[in-house]
Amino acid sequence: MSTYQVIQPTVSRFKVLTRPLPTLGLVMAADSLALTVANFASVEIRLAFNGQFDPMIYWRLWPVLGVILLAYAVAGLYPGVLISPVDEMRRTVLTTTLIYLCFSTAIFLFKEGDAYSRGVFLLAWAFSILAVLAARFMVRRCFEQRPWWGYPVLVMGAGKTGQMVIRMLHRKPGLGLKPVAVLDDDPQKWGDVEGVPVVGGLAMAPMLAQKRYIPYAIAAMPGVPREKLLALLSRYGQTFHHMLIIPDLFGVASLWIAARDLGGILGLEVRQQLLLPGPRLTKTLIDYSITVVLGIVLLPLLGLIALLVKLDSPGPVFYGQTRIGRNGRYFKAWKFRSMHRNSDQILLRYLRENPDQWAVWMREHKLKDDPRVTRIGHFLRRTSLDELPQLWNVFQRQMSLVGPRPIVDEEVAHYEEKFELYLQVLPGITGLWQVSGRSDVSYGERVNLDAYYVRNWSVWLDLYILLRTIWVVVLGDGAY
Repeated sequence: MSTYQVIQPTVSRFKVLTRPLPTLGLVMAADSLALTVANFASVEIRLAFNGQFDPMIYWRLWPVLGVILLAYAVAGLYPGVLISPVDEMRRTVLTTTLIYLCFSTAIFLFKEGDAYSRGVFLLAWAFSILAVLAARFMVRRCFEQRPWWGYPVLVMGAGKTGQMVIRMLHRKPGLGLKPVAVLDDDPQKWGDVEGVPVVGGLAMAPMLAQKRYIPYAIAAMPGVPREKLLALLSRYGQTFHHMLIIPDLFGVASLWIAARDLGGILGLEVRQQLLLPGPRLTKTLIDYSITVVLGIVLLPLLGLIALLVKLDSPGPVFYGQTRIGRNGRYFKAWKFRSMHRNSDQILLRYLRENPDQWAVWMREHKLKDDPRVTRIGHFLRRTSLDELPQLWNVFQRQMSLVGPRPIVDEEVAHYEEKFELYLQVLPGITGLWQVSGRSDVSYGERVNLDAYYVRNWSVWLDLYILLRTIWVVVLGDGAY
């Protein structure tokens, strides 16, 4: 019996349900609707504030919508798959800003400036960016789990790396790649990986790409010899429209890495953003400006919370815990007190009465139903309002608005070799851990998220996390 006869039943049992055109169409429709609503809202808001202009002159600009969509396509925002949220935000902001600047310049050059309101253009620019990002987020949340969403992808390699890739694509369907089959030359691995069928050897790639209309392939074999990898790329690089290679560079920055041509030699440039003075200065300015504004705006709320904490239980309003900061310096991280004054005794008594919780406490340093938390403390923790006093830590440059979660001495052992990365930056009030599930994330995942943040740090990543924090706090995801 031939190999083809053995694997043919396996091939026939999987179907490619993904439909690229609906995915592309939905993303483009979401952008079009968002831009239309943003511009309509900007005109109406300006009219409501005693605007003196004819709104019809703006509706005659509808062809500009097509120009913006074309610019988005050139910027790589379509088809809207396999793009990180941070990079998508960066491209959207820069492209939209460039289009509005060019359009404003054209109006000035054609001496039409008096006919149009500067306020409308400023509002339209800001609303367009926010609306497009929100619309894309909502489209993915609504449709990413549908079987037809996204593009089919073939994974080459059924080993640990292939399993990791498939697991990640299943966990993040918003990326838009749906693994439909796996190929591996080792017959011992034929069967399935993470629910995806391993249908045969690598030689089947051209047939599957043609018959199943699979435009993407991922070569997940970082351990193969160089000669075999080059042969693989040469043989199948023309088969798929897009071919991704997973290199043997785990633990290296991935968000802002760039390919460079060194006279025909492939080089990968990894920018150490933490060492660049410009981005670090920008991060400091953002920290100070947002902290001052928030401190002034939230002053009445801070006073109200302080009063409620005082009335709810005896003890001080604020609680300071010693944490490890940048370069190993210790500092007091301030919070509104959310626990009873004799919290240590309450915890020991609770753990003695509930011995099954000892393992949870030792592993996570958190309890879902923590008996030490006061009534107002439960509310403060769920809404993250207990961390507002850390704005003072930011003002003193002991913390940043965004960064790794500040830790205590007992947690250093969990970080192992990643502790050196932690020491390179200021810990943050919010961070990747907080916007990735907070207390629902295991401790090991928290450490990996902190390491990822340091390796991939940029102003754009900070802005993305700040925007995601608002969403997470409103929903109360993973907070207890």
